[in-house]
Amino acid sequence: MDVKPRSITRLLVLRHGQSEWNAQGRWQGQADIELTLEGVRQAHQAAEKLGTFDLIASSSLQRARRTAEIIAKNHGVGDVIIDDRLRESDIGPWEGLTYDQIEASWPGYLASRQQPEGFEPNRNVVSRMTEVFNEIVTKCRGGQALVISHSGVIRTMRRELKVSDTRLENLGGCWFDIDSNGRLSAGRIVAVIGELNSSESL
Repeated sequence: MDVKPRSITRLLVLRHGQSEWNAQGRWQGQADIELTLEGVRQAHQAAEKLGTFDLIASSSLQRARRTAEIIAKNHGVGDVIIDDRLRESDIGPWEGLTYDQIEASWPGYLASRQQPEGFEPNRNVVSRMTEVFNEIVTKCRGGQALVISHSGVIRTMRRELKVSDTRLENLGGCWFDIDSNGRLSAGRIVAVIGELNSSESL
């Protein structure tokens, strides 16, 4: 008896271009911070390097939305799907602080991955990201989608799926695959405009 191969839908989930607080080394969370001119340049550079997608979705935060709109305009895939569930984690009292400021007030928290009171629980992030990923799949089943989101939530998803976790540069991210049974898996990390081996396909 022949077994039909499972239909795989692939999502390339990328961090946005450089924002003003990225440039200042400040933790953003859900603060709605604009792209820098460098961030706009990075989005245009990524648009030239990326392949084709069936749809493009984005966090509603402007640093992600603007990145997605620049890429979508270059690729002619229509309107970007904007979804609040693709936002960065709510980081509570760490919003706007630098690494050194966090370390001074919460010593050891960053190294041990502890979260202060008011920080969005990882389970909430995983729930909302998984939910929106599955909805995106229904719009391009068996195809490929580009999702512009945020480093923190991408890394949280990778840790939940028990794969390697690494710092993501702007316009870096990874592939996520969802099969016809709704099983989610995390694929390799990519750096669209960064330092990964140039032989890596996007």
